[in-house]
Amino acid sequence: MTKPIALYFWPTPNGYKISIALEEMGLAYEIKPVAIGKGDQFKPDFMAISPNNRMPAIVDPDGPGGAPISVFESGAILQYLGRKSGKLYPQDERKRVDVDQWLFWQMAGVGPMFGQASHFKNYAPNLVDDPQKIAYSVNRYNCEVNRLCGVLERRLEGRDFICDEYSIADIAAFPWVRTAERYGVVWGEFPNVKAWVDRIVARPAVTRGVAAGEPFRKPPPAPGSAEQKEAAKALFGQTAKSVSDAAKGS
Repeated sequence: MTKPIALYFWPTPNGYKISIALEEMGLAYEIKPVAIGKGDQFKPDFMAISPNNRMPAIVDPDGPGGAPISVFESGAILQYLGRKSGKLYPQDERKRVDVDQWLFWQMAGVGPMFGQASHFKNYAPNLVDDPQKIAYSVNRYNCEVNRLCGVLERRLEGRDFICDEYSIADIAAFPWVRTAERYGVVWGEFPNVKAWVDRIVARPAVTRGVAAGEPFRKPPPAPGSAEQKEAAKALFGQTAKSVSDAAKGS
């Protein structure tokens, strides 16, 4: 009997992309938690799988030719799982190119911009002594979140899903876009996006994929607490040397 895919995961939008995809594709998996606030992403065993010291990553014991394979970067994982399962990633070249371009739109735009908006809302205020020091950054990334929602709003005009049929492009964007209200987006200004979010939320596999992260969720650490300082040290300010030292176990 084939072993399940090992999903190296933490309950963040990037992690949810893969738990949702695995549920949608009906692929057996088991979660290997990577507590990013405690620095698990720098452990040598994990970095051997994910050299960019980021989760998610997977190890598929039944990879190409029946041999194990590891994959890091959520976009690459989604493409791999789509090819493996034959689901949510079209084989027709024109349709696949359409999915790919919107997948990379998420990877290059939505993920980084929403991620920075999150940083300057949820973390940076506890790391500076004057909110004015981050006011420009807050505005910059909140505006990008709004702009990207506008791109998606236009794309979804007359469509239920980003590439007409539900695909890995939707799965990639959904965990980030559903948080847009936190960064000043008013859903009434983006009715197509809101309907798309609601459409995806209603999918049973999405419910299961999100629920998979619940055992690992907990309230954020109190500002100024030892736990908060530990998380900030693990998440921010890393350099090539600090990561290299961690990879060597030093």
